[in-house]
Amino acid sequence: MGFFSKIKEGLKKTRTSIGDGFNAVFSVFKKVDEDFLEELLELLIMADVGYDTSERIIGELRKKAKLESLNDPESVKNALAQIIAEAMTGENGLNISTSPSVILVVGVNGVGKTTTIGKLAHRLSESGKKVIIGAADTFRAAAIDQISVWAERSGTDIVRHQDGADPAAVVFDTIAAAKARKADVIICDTAGRLHNKKNLMGELEKIMRVIERELPDADKEILLVLDATTGQNAIEQAKDFKEAVGVTGVALTKLDGTAKGGITIAVKDVTGVPVKLVGVGEGIDDLQYFEPDAFAKALVGIEETE
Repeated sequence: MGFFSKIKEGLKKTRTSIGDGFNAVFSVFKKVDEDFLEELLELLIMADVGYDTSERIIGELRKKAKLESLNDPESVKNALAQIIAEAMTGENGLNISTSPSVILVVGVNGVGKTTTIGKLAHRLSESGKKVIIGAADTFRAAAIDQISVWAERSGTDIVRHQDGADPAAVVFDTIAAAKARKADVIICDTAGRLHNKKNLMGELEKIMRVIERELPDADKEILLVLDATTGQNAIEQAKDFKEAVGVTGVALTKLDGTAKGGITIAVKDVTGVPVKLVGVGEGIDDLQYFEPDAFAKALVGIEETE
């Protein structure tokens, strides 16, 4: 199953919410006027796109509809999808061209961080990359065992210490192992931390210093994992983590579990941080690289052949 089919299924709840509303609006309004645009604005806000972002999207749609004389449902859908895709486009791919490259995974507890690491390791391994995981979440009981299970499932090497060990030491040893084993990608787990916990943020900065010192020329991604079902709270997490540690990309999990998948658009619009990965199911293959065009079409209900 390709990205479009996966994202279409994963966005099923959101598509139903927006699609049904879209059809209902068009059954009442026969032209693109201000009343129609106001109804569409409400639909976007209800899907957790956020008020300001929704206003910008509708503003662009208003201009486009006037310039291109759009009135029928399909032309408006296509225009809306194009506007959303353009808003989401930019540095969506993982920056991992060096060997080794480093992906440092951050986020609060409960967002699906460990699962995301396991599924990403699987995807990278399937594409021919030699991956090694650093189990640097040494604070939470059972975190090391959980990430070890995912490493086994994905056929990935792992470096682990005991619970309570220094996370920066785990990262140091993981880098050494990656150099010795000629790994292509290092994925470092970190403790699920609240963005306002200074001591844990300080630990993260220490890890980053180790990576910079040991691999100064390597490509580095700081990947923030967010739970789509938390809605606007995910935006606040993204803003705080970006300010604290310079997040380079977002992995948005549990899109299949929410009718408010518009949060994907809001994250990029509000923070400027690109969405790079989306989780659309429980299976090991259900973490997908983000494709803005396919996402936008699936969101507004445009059918696409793969």
